[in-house]
Amino acid sequence: MSAYFLAFVPVFVAVDAVGMLPIFMSLTRGMAAEEKRRLIIQSTFTALLVAVLFVFGGRLLFLWLGITISDFLVAGGVILFVISIRDLLSDEKSPRVPGQTVGVVPLAVPLIAGPAVLTTSLILLNSYGIYPTLFAIVANILLCAAILNFSSRLSSLLGEAGSHTLSKIASLFLAAIAVMMVRRGLFG
Repeated sequence: MSAYFLAFVPVFVAVDAVGMLPIFMSLTRGMAAEEKRRLIIQSTFTALLVAVLFVFGGRLLFLWLGITISDFLVAGGVILFVISIRDLLSDEKSPRVPGQTVGVVPLAVPLIAGPAVLTTSLILLNSYGIYPTLFAIVANILLCAAILNFSSRLSSLLGEAGSHTLSKIASLFLAAIAVMMVRRGLFG
């Protein structure tokens, strides 16, 4: 049972559903409730599909390209570190204008199932196995969908400052995870 919890936490940090609230609110400003619901379903399904396919096909892709897990740890750690530093130092993530594909890009990929989730999932697969990894991915993406579904209420409860603060804390943990990944990759 501890493997499931240990797998859940890094994916929770990588998804950063609470930190995504301000982005989601800006992307869906002016949308009807039914449109928002459709958008959440589309982005959740797409993110789940991308993340699960990556869990099953990521290793084969590595073999084909000649990449080792240690190589991916270092590269993924560096990328995650840059993303976390960018998020820590920026005032807010830049919103995009909603369109027909906003549920796929940018919501599903790269915001929900982005580099952080994909990198973390391969590392967790190596560390804890398939079932805890899949559990962590599915549980966190569904949790993200639930948070986005209640975004209006949660955003007013947390306030702009609260959402912003939680996003910065999550980015700080993501930076620490990135450093750990580079360290493990270098020693691997």
